[in-house]
Amino acid sequence: MHSEIWVWHWHIEILLGLSLAQIIYLYLIGAFGPENNSKEINSKEIIYFTFGILIIFLCTVSPLHHIADNYLFSAHMLQHVFLTLIAPPLLILGMPGRLIDTQIKSPKQILIFKKLLHPITIFFIFNLTFSIWHMPILYNLSVTNHSVHVFEHFTFIFSAFLMWWPIFNKSKNLPRISFPAQMIYIFLLSVAQIIVFGIITFSNSPIYEYYANTPKLWNLTPLIDQQLGGIIMKVGSAVLFMTIILKRFFDWYKYEENNYIS
Repeated sequence: MHSEIWVWHWHIEILLGLSLAQIIYLYLIGAFGPENNSKEINSKEIIYFTFGILIIFLCTVSPLHHIADNYLFSAHMLQHVFLTLIAPPLLILGMPGRLIDTQIKSPKQILIFKKLLHPITIFFIFNLTFSIWHMPILYNLSVTNHSVHVFEHFTFIFSAFLMWWPIFNKSKNLPRISFPAQMIYIFLLSVAQIIVFGIITFSNSPIYEYYANTPKLWNLTPLIDQQLGGIIMKVGSAVLFMTIILKRFFDWYKYEENNYIS
């Protein structure tokens, strides 16, 4: 059976969608323009964005996707960690601030987008999206219906993109929130996932009927697979969140120290 799990699924809609996103991005930053635009192009940003697209690609067509769809809940959780916590920040880091500021520049536009992208608003959008899709009825539907599954992943990525916006965006017109606010925001994000994590990890029986009936790999029982999935979800996010909080703390310290010296 183990030889049957290393399957790639070449979903045409995913390949076309990700290719189109990459081409549009390169066009908007001026990669296809005259050579005199090259001074404005940051190769590091291109690498960030391209790696974000690549991670989404690997999560949705590689054997990880096949294992997540047909065998292991824990693999599905690992897939979601990459789709919500790794790929979206890379996409945002790859977007030049000038790309946003040239499109959103009037006072009215700035005001509207500041309200739409307010940290409290997008905090609830992401966590509601995350929680609702982990309800057993919707979760079982997503893994048995390909169209619903694609929509689920799209909403995860989109809401996670919004969630990470106040932390990683480079726009001057829509600036990041302050360093202390970023640390509080990320801490609250980690707290908000505890309910879903607790239900999944500490349940005495499998919650998701679909995964209770799928063939299991590596001698994992459905309950252990579910508990492992909860741990992957929480530990993966906790490590990343703590790393960012520490990074922002030292950024804040450096910023205040430079201001004090000057």
